[in-house]
Amino acid sequence: MPSLLEEKDAIRDVLSEYCFCIDMNRFADMAALFAEDGTWDTAFGKATGRPDIEALVRRIAGPSAPRARPIHAVSNVVIRVDGDTARVQSNWVLVQNSDQGPKVGSGGSYTDEMVKQGGNWLFKYRKIDRFIHD
Repeated sequence: MPSLLEEKDAIRDVLSEYCFCIDMNRFADMAALFAEDGTWDTAFGKATGRPDIEALVRRIAGPSAPRARPIHAVSNVVIRVDGDTARVQSNWVLVQNSDQGPKVGSGGSYTDEMVKQGGNWLFKYRKIDRFIHD
């Protein structure tokens, strides 16, 4: 049985993998980080289930055109594990290039309910609050 620290580390890996998936346009992989009936709740819409989550992120991202790769950075992560569920709070910021050089594109917080299924931690519900934006 994994220790509490090992469980928290596994959850942090999911948070990080989510960012890499979004930043690298790996939208199917991002959706796979959610439980089958998981919900992604964003400022641009809400979707439940992996196919709908993938469709929403593709709609938000818009047409694939060459662009500088953005970077999502997550900080101030607080994880509360309770058996096979966990509640997670964290902050995020999106940094990207612009004509004036690097800039913060947006930022906010994540509120997550996570569930462990088949030995893997998955998002059951991810709420994105966007406080910093153009």
